[in-house]
Amino acid sequence: MEKDAHPYIPNSPRKIRNTLLKEIGVNDISELYSDVPERLFYKGKLKLPKVHSEYEIFKQVRRMLKKNRTVLDMCTFLGAGVWPHYIPAVIKALISRGEFLTSYTPYQAEISQGMLQTLFEYQSLMAELLEMPVVNASMYDWASALGEAALMTNRLTKKKVFLVPKIIHPERFSTLKTYAESAGIKIVQVNFNRDTGQLDLNDLDSKFNEFRGEVAGVYIENPSYLGFLETQVDEVSDIAHRNESLLVVGVDPTSLGVIRPPGDYDADIVVGEGQPLGNPLNFGGPLLGIFATKDDMKFIRQMPGRIIGMTKSEDGKYRGFVMTLQTREQHIRRERATSNICSNEALCAVAAAIYLSLLGKKGIVELGKTILYNSHYAMKKLNAIDGVKAPYFKAPHFKEFLVTFYREGISVETVHEKLLEKGIHGGKNVKREFPEFGESMLLCVTEIHTKEDIDELVSAIKEIVEGGR
Repeated sequence: MEKDAHPYIPNSPRKIRNTLLKEIGVNDISELYSDVPERLFYKGKLKLPKVHSEYEIFKQVRRMLKKNRTVLDMCTFLGAGVWPHYIPAVIKALISRGEFLTSYTPYQAEISQGMLQTLFEYQSLMAELLEMPVVNASMYDWASALGEAALMTNRLTKKKVFLVPKIIHPERFSTLKTYAESAGIKIVQVNFNRDTGQLDLNDLDSKFNEFRGEVAGVYIENPSYLGFLETQVDEVSDIAHRNESLLVVGVDPTSLGVIRPPGDYDADIVVGEGQPLGNPLNFGGPLLGIFATKDDMKFIRQMPGRIIGMTKSEDGKYRGFVMTLQTREQHIRRERATSNICSNEALCAVAAAIYLSLLGKKGIVELGKTILYNSHYAMKKLNAIDGVKAPYFKAPHFKEFLVTFYREGISVETVHEKLLEKGIHGGKNVKREFPEFGESMLLCVTEIHTKEDIDELVSAIKEIVEGGR
């Protein structure tokens, strides 16, 4: 065995590494990290601990885990892309069954009819919720779904500019740019109204004039990252289609029982996050990326991921479920595939299908109404505190809203730390992302928050702000 070989890493010998590097056209392994800024490389030696026994490691991990507190242990108002919702007990019981629970991504030869049918039901339920005829099963998360949507608009239109709002989740935006870079797509941000948060339609028009004939798609979020609803969806849709561009809409599916679904205002592609549909927080993952499009083979052929279809046996006697249009996938077409997505979030999609079937049409409406009531009650109570503004924007909101502390000497960091001392986890500090909004915190209120929870939060913030005089 070579001197630098590692017993558990098969490609560690120098001969193998050199062969691999030569095959991909790289002279040195450092070239693989050429896009990483020099300042991020660690130059020193890692201070690794000595070797421990399994039992010692077990005890150490247990000690570390005891420091954690979940949404069940403390009242939490943190959302910002991954939200606390109630998960009916039956969901965990069903997805834990051996028929569903596997870390393997099954392909056609191995997958069971039961799993195929369940994913077909997920697609059907989601299609009805979004009012979009074709839904895949599924994507990694909202961010990667958005990146894939930008690539899809480019493939369909052969244009190289993708317009997005300036108010967008920074991590979602970063993922989008990463996806777009390799395809040569230019990501351009559109301004917003400082009072309402709504997309600036004049700036949107000016961007179309600036990049005349080059805009592949326009992206909007409803609700937005900062919680307000985009009330100009029809106007944005008209502007996009008038300029022969595609409309991409990002959604939180829990809002669709109370606000218009994207299919109603002629969205071409819909993306979003399915985590609120029966999936736990799990420290931020795994998530469930939603991806839908219109019933047009030109679009369907360019759609990433997999679609489950229903068919009949050759004699017509039996119904069956199959993976359809697999020629788009990497495991068949390799580098010529529509997308490099060769896995999916099947178990998370199963959880979402069970959740939606449990709620039904009436349940999803009741869920939306409860979230609306709770969040607006919180806004009203917080806004009554001297030195606090909630919400920041003069617009309808769903689930999340920006709270601003404008009394001198009160910082969002102070509010957050003092809330933690009182056993309450506040919202996300967005000051670094959007400094123009001052000392602001993004709060999330869902159906799990009772009146007592909200009153406790309001009382704590009132005490913190007034105590800072």
